[in-house]
Amino acid sequence: MAYRRTPAVQARLDAQREAVLQSAVGLLAERGYGGCTMAAVADRAGIATGSLYQHFANKAELSVELFRRVVTREIAAVNAAVARRDAPRQRIAAVVETFATRALRAPRLAYALLVEPADAVVDGERLVFRRAFRDVIATEIAAAVAAGELPEQDPVLTAAALVGAVGEALAGPLAAEPAPVHEPAPEHSDNTTVVPALVSFTLRALGGRDDSDA
Repeated sequence: MAYRRTPAVQARLDAQREAVLQSAVGLLAERGYGGCTMAAVADRAGIATGSLYQHFANKAELSVELFRRVVTREIAAVNAAVARRDAPRQRIAAVVETFATRALRAPRLAYALLVEPADAVVDGERLVFRRAFRDVIATEIAAAVAAGELPEQDPVLTAAALVGAVGEALAGPLAAEPAPVHEPAPEHSDNTTVVPALVSFTLRALGGRDDSDA
């Protein structure tokens, strides 16, 4: 007869898996993918490395699950920001503003999500991530075009170009040495000039009037 886990055993395993993922998120934010080894994650979670393999077969599998968890959180933050704006152009600006601001507040984590060398399976997840943001922006571009706020254009193509441009613009600032762990990011030019510049670039690239235009 095949062994069947009791509810209590399953609950313990589920709790352990959750602790592993929370530990991995913390390590990713502190050390990036390079420092997020199976041994380091197990140590942070307070379990034996062998126990970690009960939940994830290898680092690639753990990294994919970790990536999906963090990306889901970021997309939720962007969607919440979009929901607070009324006009389509404002909603597009909210996507870029929220994404860039959150990235610059957690540079090592954002660098790991966007550009740090990782396993091939993680690169595949990055494509899914970019497409998710593309689709959010494309939906709002289509609404702005329909409302006469923007000129006719291919919403998906424009949105894909914007996601690529914003990611490339952030790569440099994110690669800079991050603030010490557990210390708030300083209020410097990244937040005061980079984010507004990206929002302005986005609105101009769409073909609409930037609010800063005279």
